Amino acid sequence: MIFKGVLDERPYPDHGLTLKEWSAIPPRLVRLDRIITTKSVLALDRLLADDSTFYGDLFAHVVQWKNEWYMEDGLHRAVRAALRQRTAIHARVLVMTTDGVAVAAATGRAAVEGPA
Repeated sequence: MIFKGVLDERPYPDHGLTLKEWSAIPPRLVRLDRIITTKSVLALDRLLADDSTFYGDLFAHVVQWKNEWYMEDGLHRAVRAALRQRTAIHARVLVMTTDGVAVAAATGRAAVEGPA
């Protein structure tokens, strides 16, 4: 199993972060087997594209909410990493309280982090 789970929606409230605000969160290593994706469809043309991150963030976006880790953006990067036998990717992690308030970027070692 590559991911902990697969959803077709975001179960957490809207955080309202812009791409610029996401870019202020430092990336860190995140284990794939602890992530629940929020997209169930993978576009093969995007997966195989050489320039798939040209217009977006180089790092995946993960939201930590209610002790779960949800991949909001970066599914194609994560699958490419898994196909290369990697068990982790670099991601920006946003921590939200149970009532949906974005409190901070996740820092320090957490259960989802680990060696690649």
